[in-house]
Amino acid sequence: MDEETTTQGVPPTLDAGTSDEPGNEGRRRSPVARFLGVLGPGLVTGAADDDPSGVATYSQAGATYGTSMLWTVPLTLPLMMVTQEICDRMALATGDSLGALIRRKFSRIPFVAIGILLVALIAANCLNLAADLNAIGQGMNLLHAGPPWLWSIIAGVAIAAAVTAGSFSLIGRIFKWLCMVLLVYVAVLFVSHVNWRDVGLGLIGAQIRFSPAYLGLVVGVLGTTISPYMFFWQSAQRIEELRAEDRGGDEAPALSDRPAAEARRRLRNGKVDVFTGMAFSVLIMFAIIASSAATLGAHHKAVTSAAQAAQALEPIAGSYAGILFALGFIGSGVLAVPVLAASGAAGLSGLLNRTWGLDHSPSRAPFFYLLLGAGIVVGTILSVISTDPIGLLVLSAIVNGIAAGPFLVVIMLIARDRKIMGKYRNGRLSATLGWATTAIMCAAGAYGVWFTIIGG
Repeated sequence: MDEETTTQGVPPTLDAGTSDEPGNEGRRRSPVARFLGVLGPGLVTGAADDDPSGVATYSQAGATYGTSMLWTVPLTLPLMMVTQEICDRMALATGDSLGALIRRKFSRIPFVAIGILLVALIAANCLNLAADLNAIGQGMNLLHAGPPWLWSIIAGVAIAAAVTAGSFSLIGRIFKWLCMVLLVYVAVLFVSHVNWRDVGLGLIGAQIRFSPAYLGLVVGVLGTTISPYMFFWQSAQRIEELRAEDRGGDEAPALSDRPAAEARRRLRNGKVDVFTGMAFSVLIMFAIIASSAATLGAHHKAVTSAAQAAQALEPIAGSYAGILFALGFIGSGVLAVPVLAASGAAGLSGLLNRTWGLDHSPSRAPFFYLLLGAGIVVGTILSVISTDPIGLLVLSAIVNGIAAGPFLVVIMLIARDRKIMGKYRNGRLSATLGWATTAIMCAAGAYGVWFTIIGG
């Protein structure tokens, strides 16, 4: 989406016949292997976006309003694509994380204000993380594996141990395979007896409504699909990937440090990764809303959580549908928890110029691991003691609703800065779509906060 790069107007395709792994550019690989090798931060970010809280929101949309909210699927896709592409391009172009770029761009007063917002985002991530761990426990209970609280604790401890002890390359591969779990929602779609005519009408907005409750849930869908933690994770995982290159040192190489052909390939492959990840994310979103509309909505079953949706599906679409639904949000929860914890930790560490990264040991990046570990520990405790997981998500949504717009403003100001971005700064198309997304999310956040506090 950057009009000032040499790839403007060229479809994001891979270089024929070469590997995209550093040092292996001359080795021929199959097209499928090359494509899978390109996927990384974009795919993981898109999949983590469909966490149990997202599943609950989409299920509620389908159960309450049928297919009438499907128009949000084609709306959110370009918004997600442009936002995450800009975050990814900033990391590739500069070799710096979003937190570090904020430190470079802003003076003291804006810097402090952004720091406060980032701390609030970390707190919101803890609440979301707690709700996701709670959902993992509920999902395991639906599979008759034991009490929910026990599995919430097991999941929290296991995830904390894995991200602390594992290398980034191993964690990155695990994340990519966990994304595939979400395909079970596509399977649920095909056993749900969907009315495809209604689906088509929903996609083009022919069934849209304008009641306060309907618009409030639309804001919830937008807030679930375009969340601030995604901006920081996209940037952080890309930097981790660049650091893993065999170029010596711990610094991520910027595009300006590469040969021109390699820089173009890196930029193009980043677009492929991001666009694929966002398309995958909205495919799952579509499958959940459409299948929920055909089952829960058709039978007027109200749901407020992913676990309730799975329970309600069984008598309607069969036990296999309920099991698949539960497996999907268990897998997405396991993926989302470390992403939520690490995104905020990486953002604040970069902002404060502290060492960070999953490939560093805790002794080398103590502040980063302190934040990451504290987030998971607090989230685990909240998931066990809280009697209102929906309340956690509502409070998290309020904070995210407040933070999304300002963080998008920050991103857009950095992405247009010639001194920081050089020739990779936003072009006309990226700027137009990016500022449009910012305006939509600012308006949605303001309405969401008002509706939650006053109207809802």
